[in-house]
Amino acid sequence: MSKRVCCVLVALMVTCVAVLAQTPATAPPNPITASEKGFYGVVSGEVVAAAEKMPEENYSFKPTPDVRSFGQLVGHVADAQYLFCSTALGEPNPVKAIEKTKTSKADLVAALKEGVAYCNKAFAGMTDAQGSQMVKMMNFDVAKLSVLSINTAHTDEHYGNMVTYLRLKGIVPPSSERQANQGQK
Repeated sequence: MSKRVCCVLVALMVTCVAVLAQTPATAPPNPITASEKGFYGVVSGEVVAAAEKMPEENYSFKPTPDVRSFGQLVGHVADAQYLFCSTALGEPNPVKAIEKTKTSKADLVAALKEGVAYCNKAFAGMTDAQGSQMVKMMNFDVAKLSVLSINTAHTDEHYGNMVTYLRLKGIVPPSSERQANQGQK
């Protein structure tokens, strides 16, 4: 009888260990914020790389007269970083009118990088609990993390515009270049 009890206990322990081994690792302390921050890092990195890759002489390029120039597009994305992230931080917008006041590649790339750094500050101080706090955005009550997510989507949308401008100038966009390089490995 004791052999049977021992065998049953061993079988139960093995089963418990097997079940525990299949349990996923615990989530990071703020999984929603961490996920949003990661996606923002990818998207903002692509936008900055595109801005750096376009030659200075093409910053005034407009595919058609009724759209922004490439430089205006970079300025618009930089402005949006401050608009959205200051809202999420609950601060007054510290920088405005980049699109209307800066024209050189150096100034626009610097402004874009500073805007991204400002948003990284917003993510660095955010927790999931803080991200659920409501703020006013365009007369709507929106969770802080949703504001940051909208900024990421907006940035990604305009990266798509930048890709078109780059392609029209015969330049391979950063994301396509990275994919091609990964395929060669």
